[in-house]
Amino acid sequence: MTDSAKVRRHAERVHKLVASVVRTQIKDPRLGMITITDARLTADLREATIFYTVLGDATEQASTAAALESAKGLLRSTVGKALGIRHSPSLAFVLDNVQDQAKHIDDLLAQARQADAETQKIAAGATYAGDAQPYREDDDEDDELLEDENELVEQEKR
Repeated sequence: MTDSAKVRRHAERVHKLVASVVRTQIKDPRLGMITITDARLTADLREATIFYTVLGDATEQASTAAALESAKGLLRSTVGKALGIRHSPSLAFVLDNVQDQAKHIDDLLAQARQADAETQKIAAGATYAGDAQPYREDDDEDDELLEDENELVEQEKR
């Protein structure tokens, strides 16, 4: 088994290497405005998953995915040589849709704020359903009830 700190160091190295190679060595015209966001390695260092984002629409994302797939051999050999481990990790590229998820969360938060504002408007004009003071304030009636109960208790004792 390998050390998790070692795996993290190698993953960070893979992240930097792939980003550098994509920026400097790959000259594919299909490659769009790409950002390598993360790299993860399995514990046995045999498989690497590279996460990336692409600025643009679905066609640009598809063409960038195709360009990365065609450059996978060059990237794998560069990573294998730089890491200096026995087996070069196989690379898998995954489109990271963090921007879409962040937009979705922002939309949900905006809906929640709108619902809260509507609730506050309704609550501002609301009144209580019952009396302003629903509890009895007549101490005289309570005293009489207590006296009646005390009399009953005394009668039962006799």
